[in-house]
Amino acid sequence: MSRMLKMTLLVCCLWPTLSCAADNNYASHPAALALIDEMVAEEGFEREQLLALFAETNRQDSIIDAMNRPAEKTKPWYEYREIFLNDKRAKQGVVFYREHQQTLERAEAEMGVPAEIIVAIIGVETYYGRIAGSYRVIDALSTLAFDYPRRSEFFTKELKNYLMLTRDQRMDPLTLTGSYAGAMGYGQFMPSSYRSYAVDFDDDGVADIWNNPVDAIGSVANYFKAHGWTEGGQVVLPARAESAVLEEMLSRGRNLKPRFTVAEFVAAGLVPEGGADPAAEAIGIQFELADGHEYWLGLHNFYVITRYNHSAMYAMSVYQLSQRIATELSP
Repeated sequence: MSRMLKMTLLVCCLWPTLSCAADNNYASHPAALALIDEMVAEEGFEREQLLALFAETNRQDSIIDAMNRPAEKTKPWYEYREIFLNDKRAKQGVVFYREHQQTLERAEAEMGVPAEIIVAIIGVETYYGRIAGSYRVIDALSTLAFDYPRRSEFFTKELKNYLMLTRDQRMDPLTLTGSYAGAMGYGQFMPSSYRSYAVDFDDDGVADIWNNPVDAIGSVANYFKAHGWTEGGQVVLPARAESAVLEEMLSRGRNLKPRFTVAEFVAAGLVPEGGADPAAEAIGIQFELADGHEYWLGLHNFYVITRYNHSAMYAMSVYQLSQRIATELSP
């Protein structure tokens, strides 16, 4: 055994943290190797290129920690809304609107989605592009696909989509950054959403949702159009509870699809304030306040917002932020 090899083995034994960088990558992880086999056989990837890629892809324990404690989901509505519905975020939304007014108006005209809704999505997701995430997307998706069993199936699918989109768009998969869950760009698209809904809105040959707000605006609008946004339709109605509201009529968790008519809600004692089509389908929403509850009826367009993030509190934050932005833009 050479003197150099002996020294190398000694260092590895005495300082295991020095070798963790090699052990921390996914070059020989069984799940990564299985994915490589699949991508080579089914999608025409080069095995050597994928092996080299995963040799530079690292497990990030901080990502797993973040997935296990998404703090905003444990907050009651009266605390959650303070994150997004504040003067600073609304005023920055007005600034973003004015900077990109021509693009926003074109997106609204072509896709039927109100400009203020597009702005509010970008405002809630990334504070208008300022906080889009600093994790390498390849690290985030690989960590969650290979070392987070609870969501492995979902993130494995997203990792496959990421590999295909970076190949198709001729992007370096090692350089793109995003959230700890692998969401990307101004609008925080997952890779499958990028491949399905991202658009090259300025016709420069690339759908760049990371650095190009024009493409990001068009892509968010296209997402809503594809999910059935009704142009000119109402989103949500305030309501009053005139009797105990039936539990089965209220949204719970991810169960947000409208399934009762407004007339049925009225008959059950949850009455909308303002005009509403009695035949329109809605979902009842109960939000916790510091000193009680408030009630709403979420209509079809509210449900469309929840397709972006399956949370009634998220959708309400987007809608109410959009209304504050629209009000501040009004003469």
